[in-house]
Amino acid sequence: MMAETPLMSQYKEIKSQYTDSILFFRLGDFYEMFFDDAVTASKELGLTLTSRNREKGYDVPLAGIPYHSVASYIAKLVNKGYKVAICDQVEDPKSAKGIVKREVTRVITPGTIIDTDFLDEKSNNYLMGIKITEECGALAYLDITTGEFKTTEIVGEDIFFKLLGEINKIAPKEIVLDERSYDIYIDEFKKQNSLNEIKFTKTVERKKPEEYLKEYFKVISLESYGLKNRKGAISVATMVLEYVSDLQKGKELPVTEVVYVNSQNVMELNITTQRNLDIIDNQREKNSAGTLLWVMDQCMTSMGSRLLKKFLKNPLLDIEKIRERQRDTAFFIESVLVREEVRESLKDIYDIERIIGKLILETENGRDLIALKTSIKNSLEIFKTLKGNPIFNIEVKSLIEIYNLIEKAIVDEPPFSIREGGVIRSGYNSDLDELHGISRDGKDYILEIENRERERTGIKGLKIKYNKVFGYFIEVTKANSSLVPEDYIRKQTLANAERYIVPDLKEYEEKVLNAKERIESLEYYLFKELTSEIKKYREILQDLAYKISYLDVITDFAYIAVKNSYIQPEINDGEDIEIIAGRHPIVEKLIPAGEFVKNNIVFDDKKEIIILTGPNMSGKSTYMKQVALIIIMAHIGSYVPANYAKIGLVDKIFTRVGASDDLLSGQSTFMLEMSEVANIVNSATKRSFIILDEIGRGTSTFDGISIATAITEYIHDKIGAKTIFATHYHELTQLEDKLEKAENFRIEVKEDEKDIIFLREIVKGGADKSYGIEVARLAGLPKTILDRSKSILKRLEERKEIVEKKLGGEQLLLFGITSEKKEVVDKKEELKGKELTKEQKIVMRVLDEIEPEKLTPLEALLKLNELKKILNGS
Repeated sequence: MMAETPLMSQYKEIKSQYTDSILFFRLGDFYEMFFDDAVTASKELGLTLTSRNREKGYDVPLAGIPYHSVASYIAKLVNKGYKVAICDQVEDPKSAKGIVKREVTRVITPGTIIDTDFLDEKSNNYLMGIKITEECGALAYLDITTGEFKTTEIVGEDIFFKLLGEINKIAPKEIVLDERSYDIYIDEFKKQNSLNEIKFTKTVERKKPEEYLKEYFKVISLESYGLKNRKGAISVATMVLEYVSDLQKGKELPVTEVVYVNSQNVMELNITTQRNLDIIDNQREKNSAGTLLWVMDQCMTSMGSRLLKKFLKNPLLDIEKIRERQRDTAFFIESVLVREEVRESLKDIYDIERIIGKLILETENGRDLIALKTSIKNSLEIFKTLKGNPIFNIEVKSLIEIYNLIEKAIVDEPPFSIREGGVIRSGYNSDLDELHGISRDGKDYILEIENRERERTGIKGLKIKYNKVFGYFIEVTKANSSLVPEDYIRKQTLANAERYIVPDLKEYEEKVLNAKERIESLEYYLFKELTSEIKKYREILQDLAYKISYLDVITDFAYIAVKNSYIQPEINDGEDIEIIAGRHPIVEKLIPAGEFVKNNIVFDDKKEIIILTGPNMSGKSTYMKQVALIIIMAHIGSYVPANYAKIGLVDKIFTRVGASDDLLSGQSTFMLEMSEVANIVNSATKRSFIILDEIGRGTSTFDGISIATAITEYIHDKIGAKTIFATHYHELTQLEDKLEKAENFRIEVKEDEKDIIFLREIVKGGADKSYGIEVARLAGLPKTILDRSKSILKRLEERKEIVEKKLGGEQLLLFGITSEKKEVVDKKEELKGKELTKEQKIVMRVLDEIEPEKLTPLEALLKLNELKKILNGS
């Protein structure tokens, strides 16, 4: 085998440091991949796989990509979970002695993509770090394209479950775990269906966290960031920042601060609640269609859409902030013309957040600066429209300065690349103008010199020529040699002519031969000089970006409030909730206008639990979810779909809606249901709002009734949270008599001889039928099955009626015999003195403790089931 080339030696040395990445190796106008990287890239990107050095006795797989189109290929690989290392030429090939020096200049992962053309403009691209210790779960998340950097700590019970809720809220593309957390929890993370598309990375911590952050942000204390004594948050923030800085090879990041998010200031929405309420994502379609975001996002800018998502995922618990948003929204509802004028201006504002990120990461181009200039112009128009309203208090003087810098320097329609000239405006730089003049007027200038020299020397046949060896020169025939001036410098003698140069021709030659290259180099220098100047205004631009985002969201709130007939809710620090003529914000948009049935709800110190009965498909879930969604909308400062709403602060919303087996974790429907309920009862407070839908259906009827009853009693007696419990167990309606703050409601049903109509109206009282067969008919079951079902139901109801008449409604089960109270007592007397089995003795003991006259029918049923289980030995 022949020795490998210096180039391959260089490649292998660099690749050995990035074994976990696909290495893009710059060779001239291409990025090349070799060996296994080439095989992988050809497969994933559809590239032609060739080979290198075959003629030298060894075969190296090769695949290449033109450098100018590399971004799209990187995005494809990264979206498939690969890590890509970019190896560039870091010296000029023309001046290189030997092989050109190359280095990896950036490593790109799903959480650190900086080319925004390949990102969702309405979503942040977060990298998240997680550390889980015995004391707390700490997380930090960073969007490298906007500079947003936040951290928080999670303490108390069910830390892992709460972390899942935060992950779902933030929706990172990549999660970095320290070694301990990775080794212990990675399998648990990977069991979660919702995390399938997230890349998990293990990293090693090297720096002292607190010192690293203080040095990075150039502060003497982290107290101003809210991080005093928060070791977990400091540690995980350091881990994330260090990881990203390493990938960016120490380049400056658009991160100016780290913000500690205090979970006590926002409503808790765990992962189950977020899914069940369809707040951001439609779990069935895996997009935003049919979600609260889908209804509310009429924002005009991508920055506004991203901020609205954050609002929806983090409802406020600060009444003053909520009321401030309400006041701002009210202003734009009342000022219709101002609102529409502002929204029209917002249309032409670009993504300032990400443009700032590009400036800091040095990936900006001329079009980005024009977009920034246009955005500043429209921002100033908005400022003028609002006439100094404090809602949009911006740094006008500084923004005008930035606008003028760009206006003077950059052409109106610059090319995409900043390396090939054509970006800088004429008149901005005299040297550049001269170079453009030379490049543009080169031939005329040569003719001008030629004519001048003919006149000066009197040599009519004097010519200026060019070749690659000597460049430009003056050629004079030997017959005219005597007329050549003394300042001519001889360069070459030919048989019939002499060749000369003169100083200004040589000077021009240097200019014209290198004009294009020098134009490109000088334009690039001037462009970077300009962007360095603009970067000095970074904080002002970041402030503008947030204020534009907020203004966009608030005018959006006003727009949808008017469009959808929403009202301003009264928000207070009490615990009562009253909603009159409430509507489901999503469902009402999916059905014909005017068909949605409005409903009321009241929770106060006399009513904390609503037991809601009625058939499936009648509107129970819609009713419960609309209450939760109205509460969320109120807590983000939005108006709500109702005629009137008074809402006390709600600290957490929990939902237990529907169930399905979790195959990955091996949990059955019932186990999953009970796990979710356990989390609710362990985490809820008196200020929480709970939705429970059909608790206990995953087990036997009597077990289900027992569990549902006990859960309801526990919430009523121990927690006091506002709760809607939808159930098919009509027996639970008896809890109204037992629990002081429980009340029955049902879905009204209109019934005649031929048909049943679900009116979707919530009325007081409990339902006494499930209408299951009618629901089956609506679902499309064959008529044969429906007829047979009705026949069986009729027979069962007749049998039940006979038994109830015979027993007078008082019944107990003893040895499988149903009888009246008196007969039970007689039976007990009869059994005394007889030899009993172990099970029979237990039953006798239970019966002795029973006071039949004090039992409700529901309690009697549950006691009967208990006795039956004893007798069956279960």
